[in-house]
Amino acid sequence: MITFLLRRLLLSTLLLFIISLISFFIMTLTPGSPYPWGEMNPKVSPELKAVFRKKFHLDRPLPLQYCSMLDDLFRGKLCSISDDLPVLRKIFDRLPATLSLNITAMLLFLSFGTLLGVYSARHLGDWKDMLASLLAFLFIALPSFWIAYLLILLLVDHLGIPILGTESYGIDFPNLLAAWLDKIWHLMFPALILALTPLAIESRYLRASMLEELKEAYILTARARGLSESTIFYHHALKNSLRPLITNIGMLLPALMGGTVIIESIFAYPGMGQLGYQAVLERDYPMLLTLNFIVATLVLLGNFIADLLYALIDPRVRLD
Repeated sequence: MITFLLRRLLLSTLLLFIISLISFFIMTLTPGSPYPWGEMNPKVSPELKAVFRKKFHLDRPLPLQYCSMLDDLFRGKLCSISDDLPVLRKIFDRLPATLSLNITAMLLFLSFGTLLGVYSARHLGDWKDMLASLLAFLFIALPSFWIAYLLILLLVDHLGIPILGTESYGIDFPNLLAAWLDKIWHLMFPALILALTPLAIESRYLRASMLEELKEAYILTARARGLSESTIFYHHALKNSLRPLITNIGMLLPALMGGTVIIESIFAYPGMGQLGYQAVLERDYPMLLTLNFIVATLVLLGNFIADLLYALIDPRVRLD
């Protein structure tokens, strides 16, 4: 166990730096200028430009820029190009909103994806299975941002129901409970849109996994012993079908984090995704480097937790 943890820690650390290095070189090679005033603005003196380039290490070659920014990041001195505020302070101010959004989306696609997959496998071949499969394929095929825009067009533009942001503005809530319910209301819509595609993918994986498990010899033995179909289905087949699902969850985490950028921007949700979108538009290299580092860390941590859960569910898997 200790050997596995040390090996996985070293590998994750190496992957983390490789991901951040590749991301940094890609974002610095994209067209555009990191200067807030524009690179060719005649009103800015060459001296001011030189001070700006030195402060943000833009006067150095790209490898040294990366090392200098990474050093400033670990010492807590890395500042955003757009407003000269510490990047960690700006990120930590928005981190709770993004974590609540992603945790809610994960709970939604885990619960409803499991229910949809089990329901489809339980009613194999009839119209209920076909309806569940149709819904899953629709959620996979339709882009999440398109569904989000349709939802905003219907609820906000036509019905006047506020769903953008984190709370309804201009409303005096009678008590704290009403204010919290309003925050939950604004959280559920972006979380649901973010969870649609993983929900559909999970349901298809679980359905296929359960159908494979129902063909195993131990299922025939359970039926020969006279166990009910419900006991066989939910107690035996479902438990063993969760093993490949955990691996799939580890692969869905990067897609979930990537979708946060688009969904938060569409719903005006003030999280890390919206901050990253603004940083891309402003060519804020320190902010983008820090966000890539944090997101890569969260994804690697999620995959590590998935491996631990896999070993916990399946006793045949040994972490050594």
